[in-house]
Amino acid sequence: MENTFAELIFIPIPGVGHIMSTIEMAKVLVNRDQRLSITVLIIDPPYTSLALASYIESLAKNTIERIRLNVVADMINQPGFGSLGGFVVDILSSSMIDVANEFNVPTYVFFTSNAAFLGFKVYMETLCADQNQDYVIELSKAEGEILLPSFVKPVPTKVFPQVYQTEDGLDFLMYSIRKMREAKAIMVNTFLELERHAIKSFSNTNFPPLYPVGPILNLDGVVGKAEDRDVIGWLDDQPPCSVVFLCFGSMGSFNEVQVKEIAYGLERSGYRFVWSLRRPPLPTQSFKVLPDDFSDSGAVLPDGFQERTMGKGKVIGWAPQVLMLAHPAVGGFVSHCGWNSMLESLWFGVPVATCPMYTEQQMNAFEMVVELGLAVEIKMDYKNNVFNPESDMVIISAEEIEKGIRRLMEDNEVRAKVKAMSKLSRASVTEGGSSYASVGCLVQDFTSNNT
Repeated sequence: MENTFAELIFIPIPGVGHIMSTIEMAKVLVNRDQRLSITVLIIDPPYTSLALASYIESLAKNTIERIRLNVVADMINQPGFGSLGGFVVDILSSSMIDVANEFNVPTYVFFTSNAAFLGFKVYMETLCADQNQDYVIELSKAEGEILLPSFVKPVPTKVFPQVYQTEDGLDFLMYSIRKMREAKAIMVNTFLELERHAIKSFSNTNFPPLYPVGPILNLDGVVGKAEDRDVIGWLDDQPPCSVVFLCFGSMGSFNEVQVKEIAYGLERSGYRFVWSLRRPPLPTQSFKVLPDDFSDSGAVLPDGFQERTMGKGKVIGWAPQVLMLAHPAVGGFVSHCGWNSMLESLWFGVPVATCPMYTEQQMNAFEMVVELGLAVEIKMDYKNNVFNPESDMVIISAEEIEKGIRRLMEDNEVRAKVKAMSKLSRASVTEGGSSYASVGCLVQDFTSNNT
C-alpha cells in the first residue's frame, strides 16, 4: 500500500447484508482508482451465526489487494494507516462520526437501503422536531396515507416500520439523521433510473449531497453444500421461467402455522418451486440467534406435502440466492423485500412477489409494487416480529399466497418492466452510466481531501 494516496476506513454494522454491501462498495472504489486503499473494520459480530462467521472468513481470504478486512473489538488506534481520506460509516453506526471528527477527517455515510426510505427517515426526523414524538407515534399508528417528498404516491401508514411507533425508535431515528447531516456526503445503494424522483427530492435541501452508486451487489454465487449442487442440477432440468423461488433472508423464518399456509398455497398454485425454509430460533433463545436449517423440514410441512409435490418442487435450507436468481429456470421470486434482494431481482430480471417481514421491508414492498410497478403483492403489511418469536403474527392465508404466486408468474406487464429495468441496472454501473459517474465524483472527493 506504499503508493496509496488516500486511505478510507469503512465501518459497517455486522449483519450479512450490510457487510456484503460494504465489501462490494470497497471493491468498486479500489478498482476505480489505484490511489485508494480501504480498511474495513467490523465490530465483534453480535449474531450467533455460523453462516455470518463463514462469510466474514471467506471475505478475509478473498478480498482484493488494497482492501484490508479486520474483525476487531477496538477499532481505534490501528497501526499502519496512511493518510486518511475519510471514514465511511453505516447509518446504524453513525456514532462513529464523532470518532472521525476526533481524527479531523470527513465522514461519508453509506446507506445500504434505498433513497425513498432515506427520504422517509429524514421526513420523520423533521416531523419530530417540528411537532413532537407523541404526534409522530400517533401518526404512525393511525390508519391512513401521508404524502412524503421522496414518494410520488401517498404512502399508507400501515407500511411504516413498527420501530417508529416507540419513543426509543424515534430517539435513535432523530439521533442518526442528525449525525448524517454532519457527513460530507451520502452514498446510497440505488441508481438514478430506478429512483429518479426519490433522488431528486434531496435537491435544494440542507441535507448532504446524495451519490447513487448502486446497484452494489455480491454476484459471486458459490455452490457450497451437496444440497446446493442437487437443486441447481434439478433446475437445469426445468423449463425456462417455470420455477418460483421462495427465500426470506438471513433472519426470515415462520411459525408452523404459517409454514403450512405457504405450503398449501404453493401446492394449489400448481407451479414448480424451490423453497428455502429455515427453522426459527427457540422462544428461549436470544434475539441475536439467527434461523438455522431444519434437520427434517417434513416435520413442519403438511402431511403428504413432500410426496404430492415430489418432482415438482424442492424444500431446502439456506440457499445460494444469487445462483438461484441467475438460473434461467427461475421465473419468479417470493421475497422478504430486503433491499439487497430487490436489487438482485432487478439485476437478473426476475419479478418479485412481496412478503415483507420486518424493519423497512414493508416500505420496500410498497415502493416496488405501488410506486414503481416492478413487483406484485402477496401481502404488503405483513409483519413478522423476528425479535419476539412469541408475539402474535399476522397469518398470510394459503389463498393469498396462491393468488400472489399466480400473479407473479402470469403478469406479463410487470415481467416486461422488470426486464427493462434489468438492462438499466446493468448499464448504470458501466462506463458512461449514472452510478459510474457518481463513483467517479466520489473518488475525486476522497482524493481531494489530501490535497
